Amino acid sequence: MSFIKQYVFILMLIFFPISLWCQHLLPISAGEIVNHSYYTLSYSEEHEQANWVYYELTPELINGTKERTGDFRPDPQVSTGSAQLADYKGSGYHRGHLCPAGSMDLNTASMSESFFLSNMSPQHPSFNTGHWKMLESQVRKWVNMYEKIIVISGPIFKDNIAQIGINHITIPGYYYKVIYCPNKEQMIAFVMPNKKLSHPINAYEKTVDNVELLTGIDFFHDMDDTLEDKLESNSNTEVWDFKRAKTVSPSIKIATTSAQCKGVAKSSGQRCKQNTKNANEYCHAHQSQAPGIINPKEKAYTGQCKATTQSGAQCKRKSSDGSEFCWQHK
Repeated sequence: MSFIKQYVFILMLIFFPISLWCQHLLPISAGEIVNHSYYTLSYSEEHEQANWVYYELTPELINGTKERTGDFRPDPQVSTGSAQLADYKGSGYHRGHLCPAGSMDLNTASMSESFFLSNMSPQHPSFNTGHWKMLESQVRKWVNMYEKIIVISGPIFKDNIAQIGINHITIPGYYYKVIYCPNKEQMIAFVMPNKKLSHPINAYEKTVDNVELLTGIDFFHDMDDTLEDKLESNSNTEVWDFKRAKTVSPSIKIATTSAQCKGVAKSSGQRCKQNTKNANEYCHAHQSQAPGIINPKEKAYTGQCKATTQSGAQCKRKSSDGSEFCWQHK
């Protein structure tokens, strides 16, 4: 191979879109395939939303510093036209991400792509901000623990609730999330009804085979048949750690000896009794009290919504619930 060809090949390795590296694992179903740089989806014109959204998560992708943009907009790559902002207005349902913005922190492109309306589905507010959000967070913890996670997420069009908007967007009765960890050679799936839920998220665990029967989608058809049959027919929550991933912020240096945490417990108002090896002498639970360590995503915000409207202007509503966005742009 010539030097020029080698150079071109290296550039392709660096800049080739992530979604195209994973084409051999894409599901088979009806719908138009739309490739974005950080996820791929199958768009259902009948229901005006994705049948599935496929994305691969790594620690680099989920631990970036790009903040949420809130620039919801139609997807120009859907040939028949995707849902519109007006479809959701006044519906009472959230524009629920199928590929979560919280997992697309790497750069401007990854974050911006997550706000295409082809990546949205109408979700009950309590579901979107409750168990669906909890499951997304749990997946990110697994990414930090297991290094790579492949996710396929979407609606289940059974017991549908209604339709909204001039494009008649279907409000699905259920949602699923199929998760594959190549390093563990394990799969797990979840099916959740589109409503307020109260049970722990692992109560909604299913096998991938279960989800295929409910959706009619063939998820890992190009995988070795023996391995596919083994992984898709089994789902054991005991091999998946549902506890909080034990990660340490890169900004926190580790000391060689332990000391009593300098934090103050909110419940008692007394100094924390835990010992820590963090050099700033604040344990994991009280890092928010340490001087100079503030996570902007967790900091309560009050003021004008930071989202950009369809006209390109900043939204004039006030933010809500400590978020940087109003109720409509969350």
